[in-house]
Amino acid sequence: MSLALVTAIGVLFAVGAYLLLQRNLTRVLVGLGMLAHGVNLMLLNASARLGSAPLVDGREGPVSDPLPQALILTAIVIAFAVTAFLLALAVRTWAATSDDFVEDDFEDRRIASASSGEQS
Repeated sequence: MSLALVTAIGVLFAVGAYLLLQRNLTRVLVGLGMLAHGVNLMLLNASARLGSAPLVDGREGPVSDPLPQALILTAIVIAFAVTAFLLALAVRTWAATSDDFVEDDFEDRRIASASSGEQS
């Protein structure tokens, strides 16, 4: 396990989580992409058993496990679908309001004012 790879995974998770908590949809989109890349690197790092390809005939020795590769491929497809949805949402929000800032709705404001009134 490489220390540089583990550090890169940690940085991708930290920056992705920070950007995911922002209120701008473009930052949320970039943060989700960084988290997806961090997950893919983590799966690759966790399954770092070297060996030959699983479907190659006539090879002797250890065979690599194809399951992590399938999980990474599935994670890539899911991240692409969620990214496409968020990008469509950001374009729609930009077209409607000329801004990509996500504001609280009325129910959130009502709950926030009720909870601050109870604590006082």
